[in-house]
Amino acid sequence: MSYPRYVSSRNRAADPVSFETALLAGLAPDGGLYLPTAIPALPENWRAAPSLAELGTAVLSRWLGGEVPEGALRAAVTAALDFPVPLVRLGDDLWVLELFHGPTLSFKDFGARLMARLMGHFLTRRGERRIVLVATSGDTGSAVADGFAGQPNITVVIIYPQGLVSPVQERQLIVARPGVHAFKVAGTFDDCQELVKAAFVDTALVDLPLSSANSINIGRLLPQSLYYLWAARHFADPITFCVPSGNLGNLTGGVLAQLMGLPVKRFIAAHNANDYFPKFLRGLAEPFAFAPTIATLSNAMDVGAPSNFERLYQLQSDLPSRIWATSVHDQTMLARLRWCYERFGYLLCPHTSVGLEAIERYRQESGDLTPTVLLATAHPAKFPEVVQRTLGLTAPPDPALTQLWQQPVSVTPLEADPAALRTVLRDLATR
Repeated sequence: MSYPRYVSSRNRAADPVSFETALLAGLAPDGGLYLPTAIPALPENWRAAPSLAELGTAVLSRWLGGEVPEGALRAAVTAALDFPVPLVRLGDDLWVLELFHGPTLSFKDFGARLMARLMGHFLTRRGERRIVLVATSGDTGSAVADGFAGQPNITVVIIYPQGLVSPVQERQLIVARPGVHAFKVAGTFDDCQELVKAAFVDTALVDLPLSSANSINIGRLLPQSLYYLWAARHFADPITFCVPSGNLGNLTGGVLAQLMGLPVKRFIAAHNANDYFPKFLRGLAEPFAFAPTIATLSNAMDVGAPSNFERLYQLQSDLPSRIWATSVHDQTMLARLRWCYERFGYLLCPHTSVGLEAIERYRQESGDLTPTVLLATAHPAKFPEVVQRTLGLTAPPDPALTQLWQQPVSVTPLEADPAALRTVLRDLATR
């Protein structure tokens, strides 16, 4: 069996690198995102996997090409994905895949927890350290902070937009954890993301061991392909997936699974008011003609310049035929959240509510009633203000969130200036 190597999205003629190199680097030297040189096929018996850990080990071994011994890979996947992934039926031909049962109650736990273990494996073998630099619009940062905290040889730097994440999300970000440093920026997620990208190509930081755990890192995306496969095991025929979308990493994970052989009828990309990708798919925006970020109630999807568009644009030449997308504004999202609770007694988070509205729009426009799986990306308890405002009730508490308010916090203001971040990284590198 031949295994993929990884090459920059901005220079596919460059010499390819190993998964280990791509994972630890985060971005390619030219600022591009790593893409596989080939797509491995799914194992023939993937539907028969008895657990998510077994499925993950079998699938990821085809991407890693023997770089991690099978026993070590199985141990990493088993430890990382040690929480349930229930598929809940809401109605005829509609299911919700609950991806929020990890420790930070977000789908980001899948990628962050497994990345931390794989990075730790390689760094221990090398005797090296890394500074993991992450921009977050809400859920990524807390998942990385939790997944990487206390890992040997790793320091984590979390950068988030001040005032543009929910109070619960902010608390998750700033709870003091060993080896984790949180910084709040007076700006948008795009400002935070640009700081991170600038640091990776900053010649003044070339000697620092920087890496990333955002979905710009290929190591974040591969684990996210696994839950698409886990859900599809329950269906004999191709299904449609609806993906609440911001930076397009979640969707890219699904596309990678499809390219491996996962039978998918269509992807629905559900965006909030940040609508670049829906406009692009409808021919209303040019490639990479991004717009400024708009703040919404589904804040983890507040991304005006989605990084993974660069990957999708090269992975699929016929994106409009494979992906249907729409933009859902706050008031419509709230109405759909209320409708779902009144109709099914099922409580959604704001992001998943955007997805449910997108499904209804897609079915009305296309007439396609293919069984559809909606990815539920976050626990509704993370958004108590939205639940209270919409339904007049208190979201069911979760112990993982309740204990946050009893723990010490640590956060530092940071200017949206590459020079300010440069100073921070230099200081951390000397500790």
